[in-house]
Amino acid sequence: MSKIIYKKPECLTDATFHYCPGCSHGIVHKLICEVIDELGIQGETIAVEPVGCAVTAHDYFDFDVVQSAHGRAPAVATGIKRALPERIVFTYQGDGDLASIGTAETVHSATRGENITVIFINNTIYGMTGGQMAPTSLPGQVTQTSPYGRDTSTQGYPVRICEMLATLDGPSYISRVATDSVPHIKEAKKAIKKAFENQINGKGFSIVEILSTCPTNWGMSPLEAMQRLRDEMIPYYPLGVFKDVEEVNK
Repeated sequence: MSKIIYKKPECLTDATFHYCPGCSHGIVHKLICEVIDELGIQGETIAVEPVGCAVTAHDYFDFDVVQSAHGRAPAVATGIKRALPERIVFTYQGDGDLASIGTAETVHSATRGENITVIFINNTIYGMTGGQMAPTSLPGQVTQTSPYGRDTSTQGYPVRICEMLATLDGPSYISRVATDSVPHIKEAKKAIKKAFENQINGKGFSIVEILSTCPTNWGMSPLEAMQRLRDEMIPYYPLGVFKDVEEVNK
């Protein structure tokens, strides 16, 4: 007798991912869809995708997806959630989108405590547009617009989004996870699930930052990219929970 040991999430379509080999977007897509399946909210979920590598996420998510302008996903998600408060609304954003052109939308939706969920993919570079320096690019990181490495004396320091938002009163849950290993991927799924459960329970704004890879624009193999995530990104962007109102109130 055959036994099913793994099954593709119901709300993940059969479309072939367009992402580059070694990119972590596919991992995160699967985790999101597993969580939505487990919570039984496929028919109530609306995703908001902005400009970036995930601009075609609607090809892979088998639920409603709305396209927003670059950086404006939290504002669009806010409007949808206020108009349709019974729906589960989440944004799926990269670091160039969320931490640069969309900084204001991110900060103000967080400080208002909007009851939405934000999934933030941080790979320290602009992926879709060719590998330019992002707000999260590490000091010394070589990119198309910092060919000699990010010089903090002229280009400033990376923005640590979780640490910054944790100073605000509005957010209910802020967590940073990674995709470089099985244990970290399991922790990532737990964080994503908690962020969605918080919204279901009306607890307000939740954000999960996910450290990811971009082998193509880093100029690395997938294995090298995973090692860079461990050796360089995690020390600068430490993993963990930066705010959890539920724990504080216990």
